[in-house]
Amino acid sequence: MELELLKDVVIIFTLSVIVIYLFSKMKVPAIVGFLLTGVLAGPHALQLISNPHDIEIIAEIGVILLLFTIGIEFSLKKLKRIQRYVLLGGGLQVGITILITTLLVNSFGFSWQQAVFAGFLVSLSSTAVVLKMIQSSGEIGTPHGQTSLAILIFQDIIIVPMMLILPFIAGNEGDLAGSLLVFLGKAVLIIGFTFVGAKYLMPWVLYHIAKTQSRELFMIAIMVIGLAVAWLTSELGLSLALGAFIAGLIISESDYSEQAFGNIVPFRDVFTSFFFVSIGMLLNVSYVAESLILVIALTAGVMILKTVVAGFSAFMLGFPFKTTVIVALTLSQIGEFSFILSKIGMDYNLFPGDYYQAFLAVSVISMAVTPFIIRFAPVLADFILKFPLPKKVRHGLRDIPEPKQAVMTNHMVIVGYGINGRNVAQAAKFADIPHVILELNPDTVKDEQSKGEIIYYGDATQETVLRHASIENATVLVVTLPHTGDVKRITDIARGLNPDLHIIIRTRFVKDMKTFYDLGADEVIPEEFETSIEIFSRVLAKYLVPRNEIEKMVSKVRGDSYEMFRSLSLPGKELSFLKVQAPEVEIHSLHVCNNAPIIGLPLRDMGFISDKNLSLLALSRNGHVMPHPEKETAIQKNDIFFFLGKREHINNHMHLFKGSDEECETGIPAKS
Repeated sequence: MELELLKDVVIIFTLSVIVIYLFSKMKVPAIVGFLLTGVLAGPHALQLISNPHDIEIIAEIGVILLLFTIGIEFSLKKLKRIQRYVLLGGGLQVGITILITTLLVNSFGFSWQQAVFAGFLVSLSSTAVVLKMIQSSGEIGTPHGQTSLAILIFQDIIIVPMMLILPFIAGNEGDLAGSLLVFLGKAVLIIGFTFVGAKYLMPWVLYHIAKTQSRELFMIAIMVIGLAVAWLTSELGLSLALGAFIAGLIISESDYSEQAFGNIVPFRDVFTSFFFVSIGMLLNVSYVAESLILVIALTAGVMILKTVVAGFSAFMLGFPFKTTVIVALTLSQIGEFSFILSKIGMDYNLFPGDYYQAFLAVSVISMAVTPFIIRFAPVLADFILKFPLPKKVRHGLRDIPEPKQAVMTNHMVIVGYGINGRNVAQAAKFADIPHVILELNPDTVKDEQSKGEIIYYGDATQETVLRHASIENATVLVVTLPHTGDVKRITDIARGLNPDLHIIIRTRFVKDMKTFYDLGADEVIPEEFETSIEIFSRVLAKYLVPRNEIEKMVSKVRGDSYEMFRSLSLPGKELSFLKVQAPEVEIHSLHVCNNAPIIGLPLRDMGFISDKNLSLLALSRNGHVMPHPEKETAIQKNDIFFFLGKREHINNHMHLFKGSDEECETGIPAKS
């Protein structure tokens, strides 16, 4: 059995690669490719899959992960902000669609039970397809993106009471009032669990898991949380998908939501591909060919009805015409949860004759054309707006402010908050440069956030984490991580997201410099040679090589990519200034002690002033330095004199600085 499943998976992936590759050349969305893959591999076409049921199980995991990521992205705070769109927009769309569909289907001679069931199926749109398109185009924060998502959330929630009501619609015996009471009890339990989990339980659990800084543990924990909550809601008689969405909402309220989202996305993409394939496998191509006119008519009728109703719902929310059109066309397809309802409906004989295949055909075709319709929607809206329209239609029933998202621009992103990261952040603060920090130590994140620092928990090797730091709008990226593999991935992803980004990499070894430059880094600073430069600079300064000459040498070393150090040789002519200027000359400091004989005397009377072997550089008094003090200056206790000269000449005058009855250190070499 395991080998059969493996064979089926290999077949699906292989066929998907071929189909999607061909579709990408024709600019056709990948979702359509997955649907076609399912049609080709299914039992009604090439019959390549031996056990479709196993594929359906994998597909269900895909739906769970999809709703899980939606919940993570869409936090409770965001849900509260659009609750009006969820309740009013979703309620209008679902309620009106069910009503119109029921009346239409019943008018064609079907029973009212079958008509209501058809209304349930038609009212639901595809969260998987719509969210995939909105997320990939980065329009989740737009008015039409938020409205579409709000209505989809209402649909995903309303499916639960739909599933409860179906047995009573079908005429099965049961206590409706008792069932509704049980359902309300479950709903209260789930809401309470969501609140407690989001506010108290999940932040505590994820903090301690993140504290281990184990990526594997964090990823497994996130998967367990999502699947466990989904299983829990299933045990309570609710849908797996709703449980996954609730799990996502719980995690979304923590500081670890972006990291969790980044961990789940690869799994979601793989498993949701199976979902679309499994839908395609259900379609009977022969039936579609034999009933082509009926299928086209039903598909067109359903999509027109849903477009009109969704558009009316968006219009009643007060949105302008363009937003209304985009929302209307975005929600015009049949949804994946309709398949769940359809299976229950078949068990209760609510599907007459071959209409199950008709339903499948309409669903698959409407899903397949949705990506094209979503792309076409803004163009159609702009075209219609060229015609004269009533002001209320053009601008909406009420003024709705555009959602303002606080997006940083022209900022610096710092990856890693160790010593190097902290120093860069301090320099950014000093220069008043806006910056964002990404760090994997939860304690550091919590401490710095309490100080007002903009710092997020997250692994910068994941695209979603970099996007959360607005890498697309950043000017500079500084990566201070020690692991070469991580730095390579960050550099590659960041350059792909922002071609104009100035990337500065800190690396331990020079051998990695070329790799980082090839990946798109602008500057690579090798730690081993920078340490050498610092030591060399201090050595040269000790030998009194002029500071401007030292800086010139350092610039040349860096400009030549440290070739001077790598070749272990120094070019004689260009660096002739490195000859020692004064090998035996040092700077000394002399301290005027208590009862020193020179206290109160003017400098002009001191023998060291006329000593040609010494040069008085400065006098320090009470922390104030006087370069080249006047000869009339009277010497005071605790004055410190700085001389340039050889040690033996300094020793000739040290007795003047000592007191008569105490020892006092006066010959302390000063830093040059």
